[in-house]
Amino acid sequence: MEINSIQSPFVLHNQKALRTPAEAEASFKTAFQDALNNVNQLQQDSQHKTQLLVTGQIDDLHEVMIAGQKASVALQATVEVRNKVVEAYQEIMRMQV
Repeated sequence: MEINSIQSPFVLHNQKALRTPAEAEASFKTAFQDALNNVNQLQQDSQHKTQLLVTGQIDDLHEVMIAGQKASVALQATVEVRNKVVEAYQEIMRMQV
């Protein structure tokens, strides 16, 4: 079993050069926006397929259910990540300097 090491967000993956905090923030912001856009797209796709099923334009119930479950799991994962980020922030705020 191989265990990958945890890397600092300030170190570029292929290089030894350090990132500035602003570069790390921009990278995190981009990754976070992409993830939220992906979750939003899954939600919209699920809603669209559900509307098509209700109006009788598609007959494949399995496709609609799969799209709904993908959207649900993605949203649940996003909420859990948000909860962990908030929890980490609160823990940092409780630290004494």
